[in-house]
Amino acid sequence: MNDLARIVEALLFLSSDPVPVSDLADACECSEGEIVEALARLREHYAEGYRGVVLRELAGGFTLATDPVAERAARRLLAKPRTPPLTQAQAECLAIVAYLQPVSRPEIARIRGVSSESAVSTLLERGLISESGRSQFGAVLYRSTDLFQKLFGLGDLGGLPDVAAFDPSPEEEGDLRERLLRAGEQRASST
Repeated sequence: MNDLARIVEALLFLSSDPVPVSDLADACECSEGEIVEALARLREHYAEGYRGVVLRELAGGFTLATDPVAERAARRLLAKPRTPPLTQAQAECLAIVAYLQPVSRPEIARIRGVSSESAVSTLLERGLISESGRSQFGAVLYRSTDLFQKLFGLGDLGGLPDVAAFDPSPEEEGDLRERLLRAGEQRASST
C-alpha cells in the first residue's frame, strides 16, 4: 500500500461520516483520480481478509466500517454505559488536585470560592483522585491516581503542562498555592 492509500485510510478512520472523493482530494492535495486509485488499493488491501474493518461506499462518500462478522460483539461492547464528560466544577477540582497535591477539600473550596463536595465526590467515584492521608487539621488529603495519568496521556505528573506557561511570573511559582487561595477568597467575598 502506498503513502496516499495510507493517508486516505487515516482520514477515513478519523472521520465519523462518509467522506466524498472530492473532500479526500482536497485534504490530500491531489486529484480525484489519485484518490480513486488509492481507494482501489485500500479495497484490495481489505479484501485480502483477516481484517475486522472493511471499506464501504455510503451516502456519497467512503467510510471504514466494522466487518459484519463482528456486529454482535460490537453491539455488546458499545451497549456498556458511557461515562459522562467532566463538568466545569469537576475539571477545576481535578486541576487543583493535580497541581497542588496533596490537597484538602477545604483548600479546593477556598481556591474555587465555592463548595466542592459534589465535584470531589464524583472524582473519587470515577477513580481520578484518591485519599492520601490527613492534613495536620484532620482534613482528608487528595491526590491524582494512575487512572488520571492514563486518561490524560501522562507518563508521570512531570508531564503536566508547566504552571509557568499559565503564570507570567515563574519566580512566584512556589507561592502558587497561597495566590490561588487568596483569589478563591476574593471570589467568594465578591459573590
